[in-house]
Amino acid sequence: MKTTPNKILIALAAIAATLLALAGFSAKAREKLLAWTKPAAAAAPTPAATEGKRKILYYQDPMHPWYRSDKPGIAPDCGMKLVPIYADETGAAAPTTPGAVRISAARQQLIGVVSVPARYRTIDKTIRTVGRVALDEERIANVHVKVSGWIQKVFVDYTFQHVMKGDPLFTLYSPELLATEQEYLLALKAEREFGSSSFAEVAVGGRNLLEAARRRLELWDLTDEQVNELEKTGKPQREITFYSPATGHVLERKAFPNQYVTPDTELYKLADHSVVWVYADVYEPELPLVELGQEAILTAESLPGRKLIGHITFIQPHLMGETRTLPVRMEFPNPSLELKPDMFVNVELRRSLGRQLTVPIDAVLDSGDRQRVFIDRGDGYFLPREVKVGERTENYATIASGLRAGEKVVTRANFLIDSESNLREAMAGMAGMGREGQTAPSQPDPANPAGHQH
Repeated sequence: MKTTPNKILIALAAIAATLLALAGFSAKAREKLLAWTKPAAAAAPTPAATEGKRKILYYQDPMHPWYRSDKPGIAPDCGMKLVPIYADETGAAAPTTPGAVRISAARQQLIGVVSVPARYRTIDKTIRTVGRVALDEERIANVHVKVSGWIQKVFVDYTFQHVMKGDPLFTLYSPELLATEQEYLLALKAEREFGSSSFAEVAVGGRNLLEAARRRLELWDLTDEQVNELEKTGKPQREITFYSPATGHVLERKAFPNQYVTPDTELYKLADHSVVWVYADVYEPELPLVELGQEAILTAESLPGRKLIGHITFIQPHLMGETRTLPVRMEFPNPSLELKPDMFVNVELRRSLGRQLTVPIDAVLDSGDRQRVFIDRGDGYFLPREVKVGERTENYATIASGLRAGEKVVTRANFLIDSESNLREAMAGMAGMGREGQTAPSQPDPANPAGHQH
């Protein structure tokens, strides 16, 4: 076996130290001799190598802080260059704060650390949901006649035909209605002949008879124009035209020529689409943000670039057990009839949360049982801080406690900082357990660094 000069020097140093100890040399002379042989003993590289004047402890993957290496190189997981971790970076950033870390400016730039201050803002909470367009039940009209008879002509003769209030629907021949017209004409003639009678009872009786006949015609849905025409011509009309009582589309049509109808017969069902209802489901946690009269914004794929404004008119009192949602009803104007029943639309409900202390939503790390942020204390120090988060919006989270306005929180690369913080906490815990259970190696005695037995 070939012996290297370094090994020869190390062996000589060991022999010399033994001889000096046996000869009773002083500790001071022994230290001088060991110092003479130290350069040869320190020839092998260690993780605590130096780069310039800064001491390197190890090399770390910037994307996966738990991966460490004694030598520089490339991380096997992400292919990034390992970065050195210096001894001054692992110093106690905040000795009383577990999990605090210190990251150099160069490494911060490498992993993309961004910090912003927490500040007060006036923010709105937006609830987005899907709605379904429905008919306004208050704008549905059923058409009946109040006398029996036969339909003669039909002017509105197909379903979904749009009609305006006052448009003719059909004509009706009714013997009862015809008799009432004749009674009215007789009462009108009597009132004209006896209205100026010197007998007051006769004059009053003629007027009462005329008013009763006219009132009966009005109750049977004859218009003022039809009654006036009857007075003008003095002849009863065999067929009376009936008109639409409302504007809308024909949902049901049951009127046909030569059909015998009674007051029980439903002839038409009309629906006014100028105002529509929209039903939407709101999830249980969002219920405190919903109230009657609240503004709603509607958008639809069939209305690109347009927004319709409506209001909440009804909140259902019972929660849907299967979906854990509560249906709410909104009312929207629809003058152009662009919203069709059963159409699906998007609805936004906005509620002002007032002035709140906020941080960007990306700053909060939520593990389910706790939320925390990392405070940027400057000079590369980052401290974990547990906070209580209130409402969340698209961009911000409100902070109920645990943070003050102006404190800087990390919004980018905080997952990497959190990983290293958790790693530091775990290592610190293991070290503590080792000291308590005497399982970790004891620290060297400064008076006896080599651990020699005397």
